Amino acid sequence: MTSVSGADAVILVGGKGTRLRPLTLSAPKPMLPTAGVPFLSHMLSRIRAAGITHVVLGTSYRAEVFERYFGDGSALGLDIEYVVESEPLDTGGAIRNVADHLRADDAVIFNGDILSGADLGALVAAHRTSRADVTLHLQRVDDPSRFGSVPTADDGRVTAFLEKTPNPPTDQINAGCYVFRRSVIEEIPAGRRVSVERETFPGLLERGRHVHGFVDDSYWLDVGTPEAFVRGSADLVTGIAPSAALPGPAGQRLVLDGASVAGDAEVTGGSTVGAGARVASGARVRGSVLFDGAEVAEGAVVERSVLGAGARVGKDAVLRGVVLGDRAVVGAGCELLDGARVWPEIELPDSAIRFSSDA
Repeated sequence: MTSVSGADAVILVGGKGTRLRPLTLSAPKPMLPTAGVPFLSHMLSRIRAAGITHVVLGTSYRAEVFERYFGDGSALGLDIEYVVESEPLDTGGAIRNVADHLRADDAVIFNGDILSGADLGALVAAHRTSRADVTLHLQRVDDPSRFGSVPTADDGRVTAFLEKTPNPPTDQINAGCYVFRRSVIEEIPAGRRVSVERETFPGLLERGRHVHGFVDDSYWLDVGTPEAFVRGSADLVTGIAPSAALPGPAGQRLVLDGASVAGDAEVTGGSTVGAGARVASGARVRGSVLFDGAEVAEGAVVERSVLGAGARVGKDAVLRGVVLGDRAVVGAGCELLDGARVWPEIELPDSAIRFSSDA
């Protein structure tokens, strides 16, 4: 990664993470254990690797949790400040809300739920070379109709911001990472909700300002849904997604201190077994995340699923594409399939729920 000098980093972590409930009932989305550490740790490791040391976290929901864990950032070689929104300000308003804490002329803004392998140094260099007011990281995706698309001219200038459409004119989408001149941030109206996509960026174009596109096709994933969260964690464990924060070597599984995995149990596909968690004899865990203290009993199958802290899966139960809240219990012989979510401390009796008669 190309090194960056003279830039701040701003990470927006104020969202409530409703798409990831019930996991986010107990922790903000950026603090959920992801490949063994809070998701935000991976993002901070990428920022530090790029040579950026001053980081401002724009927080709102459960704001105190971030500072309690990361402190002033010195343990990571960073200088971290915290700015709390008293009311939701949307992305543009949240960026404006941290303006007084910026020190450099350029600020790299990150949405706090994006896992990315983009070269941050190259992004900032493109911004400075083009002398842009704002530079957007634009990601090429296979299905741009699921996102708003952002076409660019031959010289890299952004020409429009388009809403989701069945036949987008480009495969380039807004990847949730921007470089702003600090002076442009100060132009955003203060103290109210402002959408960068609907107000800030279109307004800059209307006024003839230079909005640049840095187009990339490196690793990129929005981890805002359970399916994507599980995949992102597995990609970090296997090394597909880059991170210097992985607490162990990349491989098929990550087993944290104090966890136990029976000799004949299968734990594969980039699964994480949290501290004090237990996988019993004959169990199969694939592409899943087990938070601290979770338990998978004998013969159970857990695939593409997240088990909250202290959650328990009974003997011969089957979970595929499932989320269990903290301390939830799924009884023996139950079968839960794609999309099922069990709230914290709920207990499903043995064989209470099945999707087939012969599983």
